[in-house]
Amino acid sequence: MIDAGHHDRAGRAVTLRPVDDDNWRVVADVAPRDDQRDWVPALAARYLLLTMRSDVWTSLAVYADETVVGHVMWGVDDDGSHWIGGMVIDASEQGRGIGRAAVATLAGWLAAREGHPAVRLAYHPENTAAAALYTALGFHPTGAMEDDEVVAELGAPPR
Repeated sequence: MIDAGHHDRAGRAVTLRPVDDDNWRVVADVAPRDDQRDWVPALAARYLLLTMRSDVWTSLAVYADETVVGHVMWGVDDDGSHWIGGMVIDASEQGRGIGRAAVATLAGWLAAREGHPAVRLAYHPENTAAAALYTALGFHPTGAMEDDEVVAELGAPPR
């Protein structure tokens, strides 16, 4: 379990845990709001399949106390940098600070790992909510694009 002491607005502890035999079905059913489907798949199951089919990404379940409320994944790029991706918070749980707590928890955990120079993520340029969230957490656009998405790096100077 990854626990950085973050809580949602209701005071629930937000932690990240491995996807396992006990929680994978609930994680697979996590679904974003309909208006977010231009940026994320309709169900987190797509991300779980991606992590099962490649050795690049690792899926994590996002918990609020003991309830699965989302999915996030991380991976290591060829240059050794860490990437955060596959962030989906269930529509019924959005607006409570869970996404912010989950990204802050994972970014801090990845940044503390030895031998990895950067923590990066990417978001669709029209996803202004994601851009604002990631900027507030210390991510800044690098000027690069990946699959038509803005690449941002933790602590990188704005360009």
